[in-house]
Amino acid sequence: MQQMNLQLTGKHIVLGLSGGIACYKSAELCRLLIKEGATVQVVMTESATHFITPTTMQALSKRPVFDSQWDARNPASMAHIDLGREADAIVIAPCSADFLEKLAHGRADELLSLLCLARPLHQTPLLIAPAMNREMWAHPATQRNRVQVEADGAIVLDVGVGEQACGETGDGRMLEPEDIVQDVIAFFQPKVLKGQHVLVSAGPTFEPIDPVRGITNHSSGKMGFAIARAAQEAGAKVTLVAGPVALTTPRNVKRVNVQSANDMLNAVLAHTKPEQEATIFIATAAVADWRPANTSNQKIKKEGNEKGSTLPAMEFVENTDILATVAQSARAQAGELFCVGFAAESHDLLTYARAKRIKKGIPLLVGNIGPATFGKDDNALLLVDENGEKELPHNSKLALARQLVREIAGRLNKIRQ
Repeated sequence: MQQMNLQLTGKHIVLGLSGGIACYKSAELCRLLIKEGATVQVVMTESATHFITPTTMQALSKRPVFDSQWDARNPASMAHIDLGREADAIVIAPCSADFLEKLAHGRADELLSLLCLARPLHQTPLLIAPAMNREMWAHPATQRNRVQVEADGAIVLDVGVGEQACGETGDGRMLEPEDIVQDVIAFFQPKVLKGQHVLVSAGPTFEPIDPVRGITNHSSGKMGFAIARAAQEAGAKVTLVAGPVALTTPRNVKRVNVQSANDMLNAVLAHTKPEQEATIFIATAAVADWRPANTSNQKIKKEGNEKGSTLPAMEFVENTDILATVAQSARAQAGELFCVGFAAESHDLLTYARAKRIKKGIPLLVGNIGPATFGKDDNALLLVDENGEKELPHNSKLALARQLVREIAGRLNKIRQ
C-alpha cells in the first residue's frame, strides 16, 4: 500500500537554490521530493551557499551538489548541458528577485542560470517558487520579469503570505515545501480536463435538532476532496462545496463551506447557474435524506427524575434531492452540465447503483460500500453507466480519483465527437 502513494516515482528533479533565507525550506523540499519517489540533483548558486551548505543538501539528496560550471566531475565542464538533459523538471526554490531577473533577460553568469538557459524547452520544464520581501515582489520590475518568464514557457508558482524574515508581513515568501511538492506532482498529471469547470460536493451534512445537537453520518469527505484535487491537477477550474469536515482544501481549489442539506443545495444551485460556467458536477457528498421538521432555538433539556428522562417526540421531513435537481436542470438536460453521482451502500451495491443511476437521470453513477471506506484513505469503486459496469480495484482514494477523472474526460470526449 505504501508504494502506490509514491507520486513522483521515476522522476528526476533538478532542485535549484538561489540566494535567500528561504533556502532553509529547500532542505525539507528535497526530503519530501525524495519521499515521493523522485531522485533529486541539487544545484546551488554561490549566494545560496551563504544560507545553507552544500554539505546539508548533499546529505539529504544523497548526491554531490553542483555549484560551479567548472566542476571537474563533469566531462568537458558541460554540467549546464548534461544536468538539464537528464532532468524531468527543473525546480528553482527559492527563486530570488535577482535570479528571476536573470531568467527574464537570459543572463547566464553561473551554473544554475546557464542550466536554465540551456535546457531543451520542449523537453525540460522549469518551475519557479519565488521568495523575496513583499515590496520586492510587488515592484513593477519584478512583476514584469515574472510575466516575461511565464511568456518564455516557465511556470511561476504562487507566493505565500505571512511573516517575512525582515519582520514585515505580506506577499512574497516562498510557498511551504508541502505546497511546492503538490504543485510539482500536479504538473506531471495529464491535463485531460483543461478548460472544464468542475463542481464537487463532499462530506456529510449536519441537520440541526437544537443549537448543540444534530443528525449527521460517517462520511469523512476524503473521496470528494481527492476528486477535487485530481480535477485541479487535470487542468480544471474546481469549486468544492464541503460539508463540516476537518480536511485541508486542495491546492488552487475554491472551497465553499456548508452545514445542512439545504445549505448544500443552495450552494450547488448557485454554482451551476450558466454564468458560473460549471461543466461537470460530481456529487460525492453524503447528504442527509431527512431533517427534523422543527428545530429548537434552545438546547432541549432532559425532563424527569435522575433515573430517567422523557424522550421528546421528533418528526422528520425529506430533504430535496440535490443531484436529481441538478440533473433535471435545463443545462444538464441540454448537455451543458455532465452529472456524476455517488452511491454509498451497505450491501447489494450493483443492484442499488443501477437503480439509483436511472432514478437520478444521470449518465454516470459511482458506487462504493460506505461502511468499508468511511474515514479511510483507500477505497474501491464501481462505475455504472448505460453501457454496463466497470470496477476500479482497491487503491488509495487519490489514485482512484485520478482514474475517475480520466473516465469522465473520456466520456466527455465521446459526447463531443
